[in-house]
Formats: sequence, C-alpha cells, structure tokens
Amino acid sequence: MPRPRSAPMGQTTDSNTRAEKLGLRQIAELSNVSLSTVSRVANGIASVDRSIQKRVREAASKLGIDLSHRNKARTLVFLLSNRDVLHPFHSHVLIGAAECCAAEGWDMLFVLYRYPANLSRKELHLPQVMQRTDMIRSVILAGTNTPNLLELLDYRGIPYVALGNNVVLKESKDLKCDAVFSDDIQGAYEMTKYLQQLGNQEIWFVGNCSLPWATRCYKGYCRAMEEAGFAVHLSEIDSLDDAEVGYLGTKLLLGGGQPVHAILGATDETAQGIYRVLRERGLRVPDDLSVAGCNDGLGGYMNPPLTTIREFPQLLGKRLVDLALERISQPDLPVQQVTIPIELVKRASCAVLQTRAASTVTVG
Repeated sequence: MPRPRSAPMGQTTDSNTRAEKLGLRQIAELSNVSLSTVSRVANGIASVDRSIQKRVREAASKLGIDLSHRNKARTLVFLLSNRDVLHPFHSHVLIGAAECCAAEGWDMLFVLYRYPANLSRKELHLPQVMQRTDMIRSVILAGTNTPNLLELLDYRGIPYVALGNNVVLKESKDLKCDAVFSDDIQGAYEMTKYLQQLGNQEIWFVGNCSLPWATRCYKGYCRAMEEAGFAVHLSEIDSLDDAEVGYLGTKLLLGGGQPVHAILGATDETAQGIYRVLRERGLRVPDDLSVAGCNDGLGGYMNPPLTTIREFPQLLGKRLVDLALERISQPDLPVQQVTIPIELVKRASCAVLQTRAASTVTVG
C-alpha cells in the first residue's frame, strides 16, 4: 500500500499567507480603509494617522485578529539626549534597561542625540534609525529632553517612554506620555527635614534650577523649609557642569556674609564642588558645615562620605522598558506614569549643630 505523501514544501506557508490576507481584508472593510493601510498599521509604520491606527486596531479586536505578530522587530532605542555619554547616572539607567530587554528577548540600540531646545518640531532632525519603524518598536528617552522632541515623536506616531525627571517642563503634571520618575522631590524634602532635625536652620540649596532634576529637588527643599518657618536660600549658577555649579555656587554664598549651617547640593557632583570650596576656605565637613547631596552617584567615595538621597537608576531603566513593552502590546492603554521611591542615606558629612566647633559659618 503506498505511503501518503507529504504536502509540498511551502504549501502550509502559502495557506497561512492567504488566511492572513483574508483577515487583513476583513479589517479593512470593517474599518473602512484600504488593505494597504491595514498592512501599514499591522507593520507598525508610523506615517498612518493615529486616529486611523486606532480604528484599525479596534476593528481587528472585534474580529478577534491579533495584529501585533505581523511586526517581527524586537528592538528598542535607548536615546541619550544632550548628556555626556559617560554620565554615571544614565549609564546605570542604561544597564537596567539593557538587562530587562535581554531577559524579555528584545534587543536595545544605544543612540546619542543632541538637539537645541529652541527649535520647533519641524526643524528637528531625528536620528535616521528612529525613522525605521519596521526595525524600531519604541524609544526610551533618557538624558535631558525638551517638549519639541516629544511633540515630534507624537506627530510621527513613534511610541516612546520618558525618564520624567529629566524632561524640561514647568510642572511634572504637564507631561502627558508614559514616564518613569524617581521621587527626588520627596527625597529632597526628607533630606531637608533631616538637616533640620540636626539643629540646622540656615540651610542653603546649591544647584542650577534651569535643569529639571535640580528644580525638582529645590521644590522638595522649599516645601520643607516653608513648613518649618525657615527662610529659603538658593545659590544658583547657570552651568551644565554640576561640580562647577557646586564650586561657584558655594563661593558665591560664602562671599555674601550670611549665616550658613548646612548646604544641600542638587547632585552628588554638586556636593563635590561644595567640598572643594570648603577645603580651600579651611572649613571642615561636618565640624563647620553639614553637606548633603542627591542621587548617590558618588557619595560613598567622597571624604567624608556624603549624606545623600539614593535613587535607583537600574530599576528606573527596567521600568522604562516594562512600560515600553506594555505600550507595544497594548497601544490603546491609558498613559502610565510610575514613581520609584528613594532612600535617605545618612553618612559622615552631617552632624548635630550643637556638637560642631563652629555652629554658624559667616564668611564675607
């Protein structure tokens, strides 16, 4: 008796292809668009109007057809905007994001991008790879970003998730996209309260408040000072170099002849600059002044070790990828914004005011 013959090679594939085209045609009829439009939506091509994309996906859902399998690309872009490629905080965010991608079977492409904040979205030129939506499924925005880039990505229909602390906006609530925040506002609030508990009243904030993360920390500092009924003191330097901000800002405040009990730097790098000025003036930390920082990027390596706000950049990176993948699988989800708590790390750079050799520094 003759053995049954196997189907010719490619027959099953051809059948699947025909069934797939039939499904796309049904979606096109239900959503009242062309077959080519449905195909472009299924393949993640961003040039299709977002309202049409939504209509096509809703039609596919009604028909029980999963469009997501059509786009086989499994690559995210980690876009580091307007920052040093070796910036320690963002390096750790990248590590967390890359590890999460690897665990989920996705690839990550690192792209460095610099652009002016004052250009309109029409004048910005995206990196070429970000325009290949057949290759790139979503973008993680790290570094320092401004609304013009967000507007361009929205206009192009390119999915993205942002590190919210580093988007330049008047208020965090103005951010209307998927985002992950580190709770640095609360961290600076708790740090200021801690300095107050040590007996400090004349607490100064040193930072560049044109930068979003410094503005957020300053906001937490101000809330704590105002609640305690203490005067708010800001020494601000317009520089992108945090150590320079700390150095020049501290020289400026000590030269003003006003009393100083403690200084809170917007970052650990800012605190490095603060330390340098105090050493030059012959002042000791914490005997003459308490000093604290934010982000715990370098605090444990400083002398004396710096009291600071510990953020969790690798966890931030992981959650950024989580949100990006959720948006890919469910494009019509409501906007999601996640806040990661901080930890107050108490080290040797702060002391009770009464135990110090000089309880108040006044340098003119």
